Amino acid sequence: MTPHVTGATVKAADRAHVFHSWSAQALIDPLAVAGAEGSYFWDYDGNRFLDFASQLVNTNIGHQHPKVVAAVQEQAARLCTLAPGFAVDVRSEAARLIAERTPGDLDKIFFTNGGAEAVENAVRMARLHTGRQKVLSTYRSYHGATAAAINLTGDPRRWPSDTASAGVVHFWGPFLYRSPFHAVTEAEECERALAHLADTLAFEGPQTVAAIILESVPGTAGIMTPPPGYLAGVRELCDRYGIVFILDEVMSGFGRTGKWFAVEHWDVTPDLITFAKGVNSGYVPLGGVAISGAIAETFATRPYPGGLTYSGHPLACAAAVATINAMEEEDVVGNAARIGSQVIGPGLADIAERHPSVGEVRGLGTFWALELVRDKETREPLVPYNASGAANAPMAEFAAACKASGLWPFVNMNRTHVVPPCTVTEAEAKEGLALLGEALTVADRHTLGG
Repeated sequence: MTPHVTGATVKAADRAHVFHSWSAQALIDPLAVAGAEGSYFWDYDGNRFLDFASQLVNTNIGHQHPKVVAAVQEQAARLCTLAPGFAVDVRSEAARLIAERTPGDLDKIFFTNGGAEAVENAVRMARLHTGRQKVLSTYRSYHGATAAAINLTGDPRRWPSDTASAGVVHFWGPFLYRSPFHAVTEAEECERALAHLADTLAFEGPQTVAAIILESVPGTAGIMTPPPGYLAGVRELCDRYGIVFILDEVMSGFGRTGKWFAVEHWDVTPDLITFAKGVNSGYVPLGGVAISGAIAETFATRPYPGGLTYSGHPLACAAAVATINAMEEEDVVGNAARIGSQVIGPGLADIAERHPSVGEVRGLGTFWALELVRDKETREPLVPYNASGAANAPMAEFAAACKASGLWPFVNMNRTHVVPPCTVTEAEAKEGLALLGEALTVADRHTLGG
């Protein structure tokens, strides 16, 4: 018989034994969650939260989708696990469904346990395919917390682990609102960002560069949608110098932007795509690399020197098959596109007009960010870059106001992201936007003249 569980007992056990990621262990107070369904989760005291973070932007199909839960249960009863060297029906079907949705000839799927491992293996494939070592990535990026992935990452989480010797070169990607190129139009930003990348390649020696890795739409770094022509321009540079083009779709893939993969918005085909998160909404850990024909051929008779005990785990693949099929049957990708264009986009534009703390709104589908500022004219961020403690108080107060109202936000630096499940309804999206607008009055107090 299960003993009575309370939020206090769950939290006490957590504090005694769980070591949390990205945290000073003595300074955190994790919420004890009792359950979740659809776009909501709740604690043991009955407080209910609208999940405007999709946890870590991964529950694309929402919490506890019955078709995915049933598929995992059925697979567990039939075959819980099998080593990756065997052919397994559910693994093959998951790979087929993913390959059907990738652009071009990215038809081979290497499975991992998550996004960081997908990036590690994509980089390894690129280096072996080209015989080169350097990899270029942007400063405003996040690619994971494992050895190569954290060095590729551009945000401050890289700093404590950065060896400066991992064969990584960082460059500036396009971001018109805070343009490093002094551009005033998207066309200028695109042209100058591509010129900067071409110059970086020239000075690094393009013949030494194995790959360029970009998030199709950078996620945690700020949801900066690339200007028209940018991804095509990067593709052209890669083709010119024999460089592998890797697109990281760990966060932006599987419906998040209103397309199966975000790159579809720009009609570009990379050589490798990394994925995870939304492929099965995180119900069982799963990630992977979608591989082009040319790179797959490199390992046709030459062994690929990489693998994982749980690569293509049957429970994870069953969740992926059920997720993709349910998304197709229920038009979840179309829903994300419609909610983005008809509800979230217009709603956030209205919020920006009414709140002095909102400097810019950007995004698509169910993938949006609000840039919070102290002054709309100067665009000074509401808090300094990588602020913590007292310096981060305005954002901490804003986040606390969201949670107090029943909205669970995704907050990073001076931004709040609007990233509900791709299954979010119009009513839920409007509810969340109303709560967000109320919480922004807290941020408004920290603006110039606030």
